[in-house]
Amino acid sequence: MPADLKDYIPADGILQGRVILVTGAGAGIGAEAARTFARYGATVVLVGRTQKKLEAVYDAIEAAGGPQPVIFVMDFAKAQGDDYQNLHDGLQQEFGRLDGLLNNASILGARSPIEHHDVKTWLETIHVNLNAPFILTQALLPLLHKASDPSIVFTSSGVGRKGRAFWGAYAVSKFGTEGLMQTLADELSGIRVNCINPGATRTAMRKAAYPGEDPNRLKTPADIMTPYLYLLGPDSKGTTGQSIDCQ
Repeated sequence: MPADLKDYIPADGILQGRVILVTGAGAGIGAEAARTFARYGATVVLVGRTQKKLEAVYDAIEAAGGPQPVIFVMDFAKAQGDDYQNLHDGLQQEFGRLDGLLNNASILGARSPIEHHDVKTWLETIHVNLNAPFILTQALLPLLHKASDPSIVFTSSGVGRKGRAFWGAYAVSKFGTEGLMQTLADELSGIRVNCINPGATRTAMRKAAYPGEDPNRLKTPADIMTPYLYLLGPDSKGTTGQSIDCQ
């Protein structure tokens, strides 16, 4: 891994020929990652819960001349086993493999003290942020094993490394994400598995968490894409079990 990813410059076409799935691809960091991956040559599988938002990202990729993406609508709060299997089967039929998986979709849940945290909201947040990426990754591992240089990336958070008051289920889910990544990295041979901590970024989730913050002082999703390109591209071979900060 480069000593400082700020100095890393991805080559044009570095993702050429790769098939990369992005969850939460309809907005924010997921949408920017999808557009960026396509710009560097990847065929992107856009997964999210809102068809209209996914179609907007699809159109932007096509307008920019990127490879034709694929849309798969999936609400991780409601998805059942058949939904994951259908996604696997569709990718198997269309591509026969999967080169990259970015588990990016998350929800904030409630900013609340543990003592008063709503149980239903807790369970939903843990499910969407931790259980669903586990189920999705498990379902897609057979396709990742068929790729020549596969990579899995989980989106983590600073509150997934050191607990912070009032971050509740979100923080706990990100601790779990770090643990899932480390366990997979130790288990899997030939598939690298890492976490990315985006840091303070201009997204709707950040605005919900810090409504009084000036968003213009924050980096945009486009500003933090270098680590994503590194981890999902060939230059990160041998890098696994790491949790990387974008900022």
